[in-house]
Amino acid sequence: MKINLRQRLSQFSDHWSPRIIAELNGQEVKLAKIQGEFVWHYHDDEDELFLVLKGRLQMRFRDRDEWLEAGEMIVVPRGVEHCPVATEEVHRLLFEPAGTRNTGNLENERTVESRRLD
Repeated sequence: MKINLRQRLSQFSDHWSPRIIAELNGQEVKLAKIQGEFVWHYHDDEDELFLVLKGRLQMRFRDRDEWLEAGEMIVVPRGVEHCPVATEEVHRLLFEPAGTRNTGNLENERTVESRRLD
């Protein structure tokens, strides 16, 4: 099934609320729009892949910051504390195991269930 990322991104406007657009081999492919600073968190059992489609993303780690431009990606290994920051709106694609909670080890006001985007 062909998926048009621009068209899917046009279907929602809220930030920090990932939308599932596909599944494969126990992984979910998600789109998200983000702006501002998220929360420091880590995932005990899951690695996460972040691919920036639009904008500039700062991925903060306790020992460094990584800046990602459109067309760049990073894999955050399980257990590594991180905090995504976007001073302007960023569109990103994520690959992560099905059921991965967006706030990892935390449950707070930023915790949301990923919704399917059909």
